[in-house]
Amino acid sequence: MLFIGLFFLLISLLVSWRFKSKVKEYSEVALHNNLSGAEIAEKMLRDNGIYDVKVLSVDGQLTDHYNPQDKTVNLSRVVFHGRSVIAAAVAAHECGHAVQHANAYSWLGFRSAIVPVVSITSRYVQWVLLGGILLLNSFPQLLLIGIIMLAAITLFSLVTLPVEFDASNRAMAWLDTNRIVQQDEYGMARNALNWAASTYVIAALSSLATLLYYVSIFTGRRD
Repeated sequence: MLFIGLFFLLISLLVSWRFKSKVKEYSEVALHNNLSGAEIAEKMLRDNGIYDVKVLSVDGQLTDHYNPQDKTVNLSRVVFHGRSVIAAAVAAHECGHAVQHANAYSWLGFRSAIVPVVSITSRYVQWVLLGGILLLNSFPQLLLIGIIMLAAITLFSLVTLPVEFDASNRAMAWLDTNRIVQQDEYGMARNALNWAASTYVIAALSSLATLLYYVSIFTGRRD
């Protein structure tokens, strides 16, 4: 388990570093049309017939997200006010989630439905797994409970993948079709979103590998 954890930690750090370096690089590339992230978000929403979603500015870095509960596209200040390639890519991506919501995209609906369960299990799963290992011989059911909890988290990570990839595809298609970005800007925006998606892929693979490890312990098949 230590080897698995270190391996995915190293890969995760590498991908995260690469993504952040791309964010920094493309945040310094100004858009030819001089539109801000907020203006791009508003335009993409309107072009998709969405008028009940607000575009808000939030604190922090890489805190951009779409909230389906209150229908808000939340953009970090550097994206909200920025007039760069990365601001365009991130703003359009988050609006891609709003478009998913408006079109009742099934994977987004399913992910939203399991959020309450995952938010609870993620708080206690490590303690339950630890207790399950310590009490494996006398109370193996505890480890089974931990595995079920971890399975829910893994499912969430896996379901997140099509949601994120689809949002990026919607974003890039809109940016290209409406000529929001030029050809060179399009390539940079796509590259940034691909690296962002890679962070979700690594997280899902890490969660899946951890789940399989505990399943092997429970079934008595130790590697």
